[in-house]
Amino acid sequence: MLTQEVKNKVQELGYAEAPVEGLDLVAEIKKLKEEKNAVLLAHYYQRPEIQDLADFVGDSLALAQKAAETDADIIMFAGVHFMAETAKIINPEKTVILPDLNAGCSLAESAPADKFKEFVEAHPDHTVITYINSSAEVKAYTDITVTSTNALKIVESLPKDEKIIFAPDKNLGAYIMKETGREMLLWDGACVVHEAFAFDRIMELKARHPESQIIAHPESDMTLLRAASFVGSTAALLKYVQEDEGESYIVATEAGILHKMAQSVPHKELIPAPTDENNTCACSECHFMKMNTLEKVYSCLKYEYPSVDVPEDIRIKAKSSIERMFELS
Repeated sequence: MLTQEVKNKVQELGYAEAPVEGLDLVAEIKKLKEEKNAVLLAHYYQRPEIQDLADFVGDSLALAQKAAETDADIIMFAGVHFMAETAKIINPEKTVILPDLNAGCSLAESAPADKFKEFVEAHPDHTVITYINSSAEVKAYTDITVTSTNALKIVESLPKDEKIIFAPDKNLGAYIMKETGREMLLWDGACVVHEAFAFDRIMELKARHPESQIIAHPESDMTLLRAASFVGSTAALLKYVQEDEGESYIVATEAGILHKMAQSVPHKELIPAPTDENNTCACSECHFMKMNTLEKVYSCLKYEYPSVDVPEDIRIKAKSSIERMFELS
């Protein structure tokens, strides 16, 4: 069903509301993509049916790169708001649409732009490195944007005596500090999905499956990262299970990645890392990522709404930090 917000916009634009019930949504979306010269980019954490329909599935870095390369007129971003913003920052002349504008990010929301501006201005002698999971406004106060794929490499590329603010993920920042041996000033933010893992339950699971390797995303708590056989970005975790000789893995990241993993290594055992016992799901899922549905993808592409825009003054400043990332990675 269309959200009330979209229904109101459809009426405002003077369109007749197209019924969704009974439609072959996959066929209709493919048709609309071709008619409108649209590309569908999806994150690994999206619902399986959206991943299977996407023109490209990837992590934040790969999606940003694809957004920069595309010659499509419309970029449909099946992800969360900061990802669509990033695509618009890179492609101001293109229409960028997001199936649900309410698909946010707990990590991005942990760094309000006004508070972050105060923090940066209080440390004027620091280079500001910000994880891509942040708003356009925060990126505008940033020198270099990074992703979990390239953060370590980019930090290591800077002079040892350079003072660094790393935001907003304290866990990723702590991991980089451990790996590089350098001090950074960390913003106190975190992803609720990666903080939901229950270390004791994971260790119990490991005891029952001693042959399984724990693999984890660096947004997770350091206690979990120390216990992991491999730590890496979403794309790196996928590559690891594809290339490693092991047969069983306890996967500590958002459960959406298991879809692509299972497709690429159907013969291997993939076990989602458990969360707190009070969690209704046995795995850790991002509520925001799962807000996108095929119905919303269809209506968004049909009406080219909701669209994502970034004020030009913010866009120009934010783009500089993203371009710096591309240069260094």
